[in-house]
Amino acid sequence: MTHPDRPIRSFVRRLGRITPAQERAFADYSSTFCLQFAGAPIDIDTAFDRAAPLLIEIGFGMGHALLETAAARPDWNHLGIDVYRPGVGALIKGAVDQGLTNLRVIEGDAVEVLAHGIAPNSVAQLHIFFADPWPKKKHHKRRLIQAPFVTTLATRLRVGGRLLLATDWQPYAEAMLEVLDAEPGFRNTAGQGQFSSRPAERPSTRFERRGVALGHDVADLVFERIDLGASIASPRLS
Repeated sequence: MTHPDRPIRSFVRRLGRITPAQERAFADYSSTFCLQFAGAPIDIDTAFDRAAPLLIEIGFGMGHALLETAAARPDWNHLGIDVYRPGVGALIKGAVDQGLTNLRVIEGDAVEVLAHGIAPNSVAQLHIFFADPWPKKKHHKRRLIQAPFVTTLATRLRVGGRLLLATDWQPYAEAMLEVLDAEPGFRNTAGQGQFSSRPAERPSTRFERRGVALGHDVADLVFERIDLGASIASPRLS
């Protein structure tokens, strides 16, 4: 039973098994790669020691796609947000192994981080790939892509910034498309009510390969932040 004062989470914290290598990477390098979020805005330029376009990936899993993107765009800053400690350790280890300096991570709830830690109009691109579809109807309220959070995403992107999503669960794809098409701060780059072709910059992920192996079709959505002036306001999330 959900406590009336407790926010509904889009995730369940999994303890998982952190490998010795992931644990060492976290212990040795978290002070370099991990940003601390305590409910207040984060100075992103200071965190990266430079000003550069910011790409955020929400729910990066074990970090493979984010590592590939960060390596392909060395002139961009890349921030991953996830709650899974083994994944955080794996991402840090990958960044160290590849010598990537343009990547940071926040271990925390993306809904809270985006609402209270990321400045409006500051993000160049957002990625959400293969988020938990919560397939049972009674769990749909846990899905990440809900109208209030979508409005938050729109306000955090700068005008012209893009939101890329992918899922291999068709009912969730249709639900995301409906919610995103209804957000006035976004323009569907494929046309209202349409899914996108796969963006060239979206890396293949383990979740995608597993879904394809199971016979699932992968749906891509690409939305662009448009300028609504003062009519788009930052929401208050409790």
